[in-house]
Amino acid sequence: MLRSREEYVARLLKMRPNLYIGGEKVGRDDHRIQPGINTLGVTFELAKDPAYRDVMTVASSITGEEINRFAHLPQNPHDLLQKQKMIRIYARRVGGCIQRCMGHDALTALSICTKEMDEEYGTEYHGRFLKYLKWYHENDIDATCSQTDCKGDRLKRPSEQENPDAYVHIVEKRQDGIVVSGTKMCITQAAYADELLVLPTRALMEDDSDYAVAFAIPADWEGIRMITRPVWLREKDELGACPFAKYGVSDSVIVFDRVFVPMERVFMCGEWKYGRRMALLFADSHRHSYSGCKPGVSDILCGATALAADANNISKVSHVREKLSLYAGASELAYAAGVASAIYGERTSSGTFFPNEIYANVGRRMTGEMIYHEYNILTEVAGGISVTLPFGEDFDGEETRADLEKFIVRNSKISAEESLKIWKFVEAVGASAMTSWYLIAGVHGGGSPVMETIALNLGFDYGQRRDVARYLAGIKDDLDDSKLLNMNPAFGDRLK
Repeated sequence: MLRSREEYVARLLKMRPNLYIGGEKVGRDDHRIQPGINTLGVTFELAKDPAYRDVMTVASSITGEEINRFAHLPQNPHDLLQKQKMIRIYARRVGGCIQRCMGHDALTALSICTKEMDEEYGTEYHGRFLKYLKWYHENDIDATCSQTDCKGDRLKRPSEQENPDAYVHIVEKRQDGIVVSGTKMCITQAAYADELLVLPTRALMEDDSDYAVAFAIPADWEGIRMITRPVWLREKDELGACPFAKYGVSDSVIVFDRVFVPMERVFMCGEWKYGRRMALLFADSHRHSYSGCKPGVSDILCGATALAADANNISKVSHVREKLSLYAGASELAYAAGVASAIYGERTSSGTFFPNEIYANVGRRMTGEMIYHEYNILTEVAGGISVTLPFGEDFDGEETRADLEKFIVRNSKISAEESLKIWKFVEAVGASAMTSWYLIAGVHGGGSPVMETIALNLGFDYGQRRDVARYLAGIKDDLDDSKLLNMNPAFGDRLK
């Protein structure tokens, strides 16, 4: 099934009001979350556009029917490449984060980890998950991943916290389900998602077994409160030069206050050894998604910088051309890392095809490290006008219009009207609340930089590199190249 944007919104408006914005309890019809709803709406609109078929949609591996690719479990490298392409297209359409990839990456993690737990413990999580996924596909559901706990004292493990609700945890087990309490934070898109997919956020020990819990729950379920922060809200944009007047994002602190979760929606319940596995499966899948998202953001920053250079009439200056080339290097190397991650991925026992963790983390690390520099390039080329530009109303004022029309033109080939749109766009991209959000999200989205370090150190073979150095230093007589010789793309046979 493919829902329309209107059907998606209609379902939201039927949900129980459990959002709190600025101390006020509101429903999904609150205008402050409308930019986020508009962003998600694009994922329903393009899925129905024949021009985007096979990129935005795919045949379900569960039902065989056409579904949104955001609900799909990747079955092969092509699926991962299409996901990456899809996310980059969407990012360019809405001015940045499309947000819906969080649900996709959580489904991927659940599909793999539930199967592995069943194989070790004889549990029934995977079949339960597939039944849930069938319903998810049949109804074109949108979910967000609720992974990041508020964590409390960072030097203490979950079970050691003075505040047990610093992490979501099981407080009661019943025959028909479990009761959970705790707090998740920094949860993007939760305010306008159909469902919450709740996963553990870290490695756990035996004493932390109550914190080893994963489940799916409607976003308006009894006992759930969301304290929501809309990142950007601009009431007017007469020029149409600010994408964030229409598209935006909201993040929520989600409070689980003795929430009952029916057993058919529970996908981990005490298996503490799999806490890290579940967390990393989501994180690594999400970092692969970033190889589509962050190149899309880089495209936007590059375009804004190029327009600023045009407006300043400096596009042909050598140092400007050099700066623009840095965008090309950053965006396409990150995208290439995602491509490599897809083609060197592996099929898991669940049947889900998973991206190569090393390449996914390399691409994500590069984009995270570059994001501040990319904004700095925009600032250097544009100048200070992004934060000193007069208000739009002043460009319409009888006594100020003529002065500002002269002020705004720096390149005689670009009209005052177009120049103003360029600088308003630069202001929106480079000096707004959304700018700050993208700077922080660029570093911490999908896990903080230290987590990329941990993931790379877990998966990268440093011993092989030591052997190379030993061989070249004359310490080792021969070099074993078997790992490189056997490192073939997942579809290697089709390349011959």
